[in-house]
Amino acid sequence: MAPKGKVYRGSVKDFQGFDANQDAEALYNAMKGFGSDKEAILDLITSRSNKQRGEICQAYKSLYGKDLIADLKYELTGKFERLIVSLMRPPAYSDAKEIKDAISGVGTDEKCLIEILASRTNQEIHDLVAAYKDAYERDLEADIVGDTSGHFKKMLVVLLQGAREEDDVVSEDLVEQDAKDLLEAGELKWGTDEAQFIYILGRRSRQHLRLVFDEYLKIAGKPIERSIRGELSGDFEKLMLAVVKCIRSTAEYFAERLYKAMKGLGTRDNTLIRIMVSRSEIDMLDIREVFRTKYEKSLYNMIKEDTSGEYKKALLKLCGGDDDAAGEFFPEAAQVAYRMWELSAVKVELRGTVQPAGDFNDDGDAQVLRKAMKGLGTDEGAIIEVVTKRSNAQRQQILKAYKAHYGRDLMADLKSELSGSLAKLILGLMLTPAQYDAKQLRKAVEGAGTDENVLIEIMATRNNQEIRAINEAYQEAYHKSLEDDLSSDTSGHFKRILVSLALGNRDEGPENLTQAHEDAKKLADVSSNDSSDSLETRFLSILCTRSYPHLRRVFQEFIKMTNHDVEHAIKKRMSGDVRDAFVAIVRSVKNKPAFFADKLYKSMKGAGTDERTLTRIMISRSEIDLFNIRGEFIDLFDKSLHHMIEKDTSGDYRKALLALCGGED
Repeated sequence: MAPKGKVYRGSVKDFQGFDANQDAEALYNAMKGFGSDKEAILDLITSRSNKQRGEICQAYKSLYGKDLIADLKYELTGKFERLIVSLMRPPAYSDAKEIKDAISGVGTDEKCLIEILASRTNQEIHDLVAAYKDAYERDLEADIVGDTSGHFKKMLVVLLQGAREEDDVVSEDLVEQDAKDLLEAGELKWGTDEAQFIYILGRRSRQHLRLVFDEYLKIAGKPIERSIRGELSGDFEKLMLAVVKCIRSTAEYFAERLYKAMKGLGTRDNTLIRIMVSRSEIDMLDIREVFRTKYEKSLYNMIKEDTSGEYKKALLKLCGGDDDAAGEFFPEAAQVAYRMWELSAVKVELRGTVQPAGDFNDDGDAQVLRKAMKGLGTDEGAIIEVVTKRSNAQRQQILKAYKAHYGRDLMADLKSELSGSLAKLILGLMLTPAQYDAKQLRKAVEGAGTDENVLIEIMATRNNQEIRAINEAYQEAYHKSLEDDLSSDTSGHFKRILVSLALGNRDEGPENLTQAHEDAKKLADVSSNDSSDSLETRFLSILCTRSYPHLRRVFQEFIKMTNHDVEHAIKKRMSGDVRDAFVAIVRSVKNKPAFFADKLYKSMKGAGTDERTLTRIMISRSEIDLFNIRGEFIDLFDKSLHHMIEKDTSGDYRKALLALCGGED
């Protein structure tokens, strides 16, 4: 089972008291006569290890002179038959069958080739090549070469050698050189040197490559995945991304594959079966943990919702348990979370998508806008072209020039000429950032009901300078303090969080390791019975006051101390607006562009579009970090922000949003 010294992380183990003859007899009886006892078959086969199933096959042939796999194929049907038969094959032969199916007939299942060859160890590759030769009397490399082409084919051939270095001793000089070579082969080169990517990603050890990826992030200012997306294309790009994901965390790679196999309409059953079978005796427990952390639901529950009948029962047996019921957080998930915290601590330059216009002429722009609104009809295209291509400071100059030239209020003219979503977007862009945020906060608290999501989004993500500017703009526009309005419209711990954030007094110093350890201990302490030192009070005193660099260190210390991610702990121990506010702060500290990318995605996914959120984020981040948000968006959701806006919006509103977006990734 598990290699010596390593904890077994599969969900299927050797069955205690195993008797191959007895099991063979039970399976024979389950298939004897009219119909078959599918429940008995799935119960037995899913609770035996692959080695034990092999012994049952031999015993079945000895006792009855028949081939067990052939009988199972005859008795069972559909997805359930495919799952059970896959479980009966040795892992290498199961992989060989998957690859044979992927390259046989018309077309090639490239996703299957990528998944298997990017994720297997050297020994597993060697076993696969031998099994393919034995089962089909053909050479696997020759078959793959005949069915694929270009750089995709070259990388598959490299992986088929099973020759990845396995030395854990890493040379710092070679790490730096490889990171530099990858940067020069892609981002810094006219065209791309694909051979360099193939050599380094196909041959170097996993430990070495993890350090190369960290070094690459430091020198390139972006993760290696983003460069691969920009420099490579097609199946070659997908293969290299899969290799990188497996190097970082094989469990995370398979968790993502399983999620994509089941999300949305329809289920990719071939992928689901292949992964559940192939990982059941390797790392299914790790996959479950990462799945629960990344997707906020258990693998068990997603299978339960997405499949049916005996097929579902067998998959759930292979899954081995429901992590929603357990509510635990485990080492592999903690490692993934810890790695993400470390990556977030690397200094990356923040970039907006809207820059000051180089040949700016405020009077000329004022004339263009006046002409666009004069007479019958409105030239929305001209308005969009001017407003979205100028910085906010330049827009303020245009407002003054318009007033000086025409004695008119540009905001009032725009308001009377435009309507709907476009009007909200253009008018929002004409306000200063502080005025715009103040207006959004005012809308969130006035009238019946409170929009807590807006309060959380703005207050949890703005820095001290931005918060102080918002306070001034709020006072000037509404003749009352923001703190008073927040206090009168919210209550309890949620009110205290917002009031604390509204002070704009967060520490701005570097991390303090000793203090970070103490802070992590405070957050981790669930035993305190002192009501003046409640859980919420402790979290507030740290999350709302410490600097971002310091909090990143606190979160890392928290993971080391508890094997939990702080976000998971908040979700488990708190509820409602308090939970949402603390989670927003944590995500903002961890990776603010990723926080906004997630909100943008949620504003457009599914039926209907949350245009208020979409407009608010596109305006407020356009000169701060919208370029970074675009990068995180494509990393997280495998589609570009530009593409999603294009698909989800229409007309002049879409045109203006795409101008702010600043490009297709």
